[in-house]
Amino acid sequence: MADVHDKATRSYNMSRIKGKDTKPEMLVRRFLFANGFRYRLNVKSLPGKPDIVLPKYKTVIFINGCFWHGHKGCRYFVLPKTRTEWWLQKIKGTQKRDKEAEIALQVAGWKVIILWECQLKPTERKQTFDVLIEKIKSADKSAQSLIID
Repeated sequence: MADVHDKATRSYNMSRIKGKDTKPEMLVRRFLFANGFRYRLNVKSLPGKPDIVLPKYKTVIFINGCFWHGHKGCRYFVLPKTRTEWWLQKIKGTQKRDKEAEIALQVAGWKVIILWECQLKPTERKQTFDVLIEKIKSADKSAQSLIID
């Protein structure tokens, strides 16, 4: 199946996709700051360059886009109908790097919290933020994945 856009339009659309300072990241950052948490952003020296690092709590937070990170079972993750195999390999590569970074951070003693874009939708946000504070403050150092049913 051919792309619905010409090459120039597709290139422009893809160039507009941001890797940091996304809307979901900004929501979490504003919430954390308003609740007294201080953090660092995109720390390059840590595996996976976490979106948010809370040094005081030895905690990192990744805010994953449901499409780009292949959120299983999520209605926002729909595999494109064009170049499906290419997209599948790209997303699998992202998932592999995510897992490697998570394991490396855990081995280094960091608590890892993963938030998904869909958990920050208006209907889910309050519950997600309540659980987020609880996970940050808990003494449990194991990897945390905030999947709220």
